[in-house]
Amino acid sequence: MIHSVVKFVLDWLLYLALFPIVFVWFRQIWRILIKRDYSEVALKKGLPPPNPERVAPFVVALNLIAGVVLLGVIFSVPNGTMAWDDWVAVAGSTIWIKLMVGWGLSRHAHFRAERKAYFAQKEADKRAAASPDESQPKSAPSE
Repeated sequence: MIHSVVKFVLDWLLYLALFPIVFVWFRQIWRILIKRDYSEVALKKGLPPPNPERVAPFVVALNLIAGVVLLGVIFSVPNGTMAWDDWVAVAGSTIWIKLMVGWGLSRHAHFRAERKAYFAQKEADKRAAASPDESQPKSAPSE
């Protein structure tokens, strides 16, 4: 008895959670395509990449595919066209795949700038080590 109640509650929680998830993904598509707002594209530690316009089409495609799949799940559950195991599997897999691919996109978008900064710092360290330090006083010539 308790198992069926828990299953019922979790089913409803998952189903109702699909609505705000789809809304957020379609809102992000709207912001990128219509408003040209790239502030939430491929964030890493809350910061957008140096060139978010380069990654924006991939983020739009990812959000569109995942949003349409979940929208299909939202409409098919009340119609009874999908069994419980099927819609839970499709919804869960879609959410997890979208999160993982989005994470990979954000890391890829930041990789080039981080690599460039790393090598610039390494080159600056080499130059600093090769040149004499001006801050230390020069010693008197020995006799």
